[in-house]
Amino acid sequence: MSTESASAILRSQVDLVDFIDWSGVECLNQNSSHSLPNALKQGYREDAGLNLESDADEQLLIYIPFTQVVKLYSVVVQGPEEEGPKTVKLFSNKEHMGFSNVNDFPPSDTAILSSDNLKGQPVVLKYVKFQNVRSLTIFIEDNQSGSDITKVQKVALFGTTVETTDMKGLKKIEDH
Repeated sequence: MSTESASAILRSQVDLVDFIDWSGVECLNQNSSHSLPNALKQGYREDAGLNLESDADEQLLIYIPFTQVVKLYSVVVQGPEEEGPKTVKLFSNKEHMGFSNVNDFPPSDTAILSSDNLKGQPVVLKYVKFQNVRSLTIFIEDNQSGSDITKVQKVALFGTTVETTDMKGLKKIEDH
């Protein structure tokens, strides 16, 4: 790929926060007083005082459906140096995963977050694996220090929409 087309792709990337189907978002093992909206919702995720925190152990399983099909290019996962996420596995279009079966599926991509990533440097994904994404599952397997609590300050997804079809606006055939 030439540098010119790569930079054109980067320029056309948008923050996909506006295309998240909030009614379907789930997070397993979140601390109820430090929940996923703190890291995912606009405004909240910019507030350094707000975190998503794990509850029983260091793992978090986040499910994010989209209102339309997207192409995912990169992801930002910010967190503190010690309790910030380390191993992050991403699954495209895998629904209803739980801690019991998350290791049964090969991830679409795996990232080992560096201190630069935790400060906001995006992780560029294997682009071919994220072409027609209807949902994204993010499995945070462990954190930087091996402690029991993982803290996530911000999750941001960057990419483009595939088409302008609004899934919610489509009527089911039997509705006619």
